[in-house]
Amino acid sequence: MSSSEEETVFIPAVTKSPEENDQQYNGGFKPYCCADQTSEGSTKKAPDDDPKIEMEDNPLIYKISEATPIHLTLFFAMQQALLSLSTSLAVSLLVADYACAEHDEDFKSRLLSSTLFMNGITTLLMVTIGVRLPLYQGATPDYVAPLVAMAAIDKDRCNMTTTYFNTTSNSTELIYTSNDDVIIYHIQTLQGSLMLAGVIHFLVGATGLVGVLLRFIGPVTIVPTILLIGIYMVTSVTKFAQVHWGISSMTCAIAIILSLYLSKYNMPIPVWTRKKSCHVIRYPLHQVFAILIAIVIGWIFSLVLTECGVFDSATSVNDKLYYARTDTRNYVIKNAKWFQFPYPGQFGLIRFSISAFVGFFIATIVSILDSIGDYYACATTCRVPPPPAHAVNRGIAVEGLCTTLSGAVGCGHGTTTYGGNIGAIGLTKVASRHVFVCVSLVYILFGIIGKFSAVFITIPHPVLGGALIIMFGMFNGVVLSNLQSVDLSSTRNSAIIGTSLLVGLMLPHWIERYPNTVDTGYPDVDDVLKMLLGNPNMVGAILSCFLDNTVPGTPEERGITAWQTVDEEAVSSGNYQEGFEVYKPWLPARVTNASFMTYIPFMPNPKKPVPERHLSVDLGRRKSLVHAIPTGR
Repeated sequence: MSSSEEETVFIPAVTKSPEENDQQYNGGFKPYCCADQTSEGSTKKAPDDDPKIEMEDNPLIYKISEATPIHLTLFFAMQQALLSLSTSLAVSLLVADYACAEHDEDFKSRLLSSTLFMNGITTLLMVTIGVRLPLYQGATPDYVAPLVAMAAIDKDRCNMTTTYFNTTSNSTELIYTSNDDVIIYHIQTLQGSLMLAGVIHFLVGATGLVGVLLRFIGPVTIVPTILLIGIYMVTSVTKFAQVHWGISSMTCAIAIILSLYLSKYNMPIPVWTRKKSCHVIRYPLHQVFAILIAIVIGWIFSLVLTECGVFDSATSVNDKLYYARTDTRNYVIKNAKWFQFPYPGQFGLIRFSISAFVGFFIATIVSILDSIGDYYACATTCRVPPPPAHAVNRGIAVEGLCTTLSGAVGCGHGTTTYGGNIGAIGLTKVASRHVFVCVSLVYILFGIIGKFSAVFITIPHPVLGGALIIMFGMFNGVVLSNLQSVDLSSTRNSAIIGTSLLVGLMLPHWIERYPNTVDTGYPDVDDVLKMLLGNPNMVGAILSCFLDNTVPGTPEERGITAWQTVDEEAVSSGNYQEGFEVYKPWLPARVTNASFMTYIPFMPNPKKPVPERHLSVDLGRRKSLVHAIPTGR
């Protein structure tokens, strides 16, 4: 080769066969994306005296700001929507159980409709106004753990009475409140408590206090706190699974086989494109929809057993096999309205419970920190720079606003970012905002169409129990992965984490077994203390946070450096397909360049050039490792 000629060397970031590359770009996807592989932002040049090196970066098929064709938009939107449906269903049913609506199928259908509707609203606001990354917002289990703790302490919550003075007999009588009134009362108390927690959530983002939280709260605090949520959910999971352990085990085994044992196998799928007509591509469809497929198979198996008469003896709701049948709750679908619009105050007067608020407040802090990690993981997956501080603040503020709206509507839980959907972006290579706007519209329709929610309420309980085993099992695994930035050889860290977990399980068990031990002479004070001591993640959070900030230890040893350090070199040298413009809100230039924007934490600073200061870069790298398998959370 002459010296005047320019030598080009291609270094593939991901090794693929020519057939796999051809399938990736012609399987109904964007066929012309290959022409962009050497565009600016995905090419790295060596010094002039070296051969020119172009890094083949396995780019996204559709970038964040790119529009997808309508038919592909609908396909990818349905895929993302169905991926997280099972988690929203589980959270909604757990809230209904706390509200004493275990046997009220109509109410559970109505509650699930409200949950799905708010999932759609929150996702729409997050994608268009919030952090503006392709993120799905759904019901979070973080808010359910306090309810499970409250239910374990107050075992008589479903037997409410009203004092009545009988003028005829001149005596006081107790009248038992109807079950419908009991359900509405508990939902109303959750509403006010969740709304106040949502307001605090919103203020943390709107005022820029996220950075302050990260100074004192690191992985040594977060891991015991969230892990206690997953561990304590064992009582609720057992409640569903014990209906029929055989069906539950089968459902869980199918999900494990599809998502783990077959994780390296790509399923052959027939597709049609103009260029290649009918052909077969390879795609891990079974892994993306592992839990949903397991639920469908378990549901069909329960139907077969029901038709064969295996459950004929279970004719009463008091028989546990009653909820393993598929023919006993069909009336729910028949009675459900075709259309119902969830609205604030639909359950009547909004009440407040200090016990519920304390639990929701701890869940709010945990949800904020978890969402920040998901923001960075999503940015890494979408090949864009880490989100600047104003984008993170805006995203947290939107989550808080929507948690307040969820409380007003009566969902009984907040919403947070789902990591499983980020993993799906990595698999499909489709990060378009248009897809997630369509996802939000799909969930809004799910919430409005009452018949849809009613169908999922009829899922046999052992099938749901099997799905919950793998869902919360993966949830615990994801939590433990946060420890990779912590020095686990340190006796300090081991002692803090272990002690926090032990005390977080011990005190709630003590309160549940001996509730009358707490007796101050004031019933209201007793109830608050029981709630505080009976909430496992709250006990673990306070103890681990106190010990982590008072026991001597270096930031590197505590793992807190990875949550705070700004790696500006990584930001400037990153191989991105889009820049910081993806985080810019939709506002006129006159407004964004106004001088008062300097004082608004959730808006870009017009006087500060990009790249802006980030809360963390390593956090996104850490979180991205745990989203390889979509699990809904």
